[in-house]
Amino acid sequence: MPLYEFRCRSCDRVFDRRLSHQDRHQVTPCPEGHADTVRLLSRFSTARAQAVPALTPCGAPSPGGCGGGGCGGGACHAG
Repeated sequence: MPLYEFRCRSCDRVFDRRLSHQDRHQVTPCPEGHADTVRLLSRFSTARAQAVPALTPCGAPSPGGCGGGGCGGGACHAG
């Protein structure tokens, strides 16, 4: 069930209620019992994974890491 946010016009309290989609327009009294409430437009945000640079076999960020060759013997000049 969606979570809807409301504000009471009588006591200015902000509260939320889980209501079915079809009940979202019904009068929803505040916790203090006042019936003069208004449904708020709530913000919604999500966390997004950040891109991680590709690593070469030696662990150096690509490009400019190992140069395509192996990383043995000091071939890596990342730094």
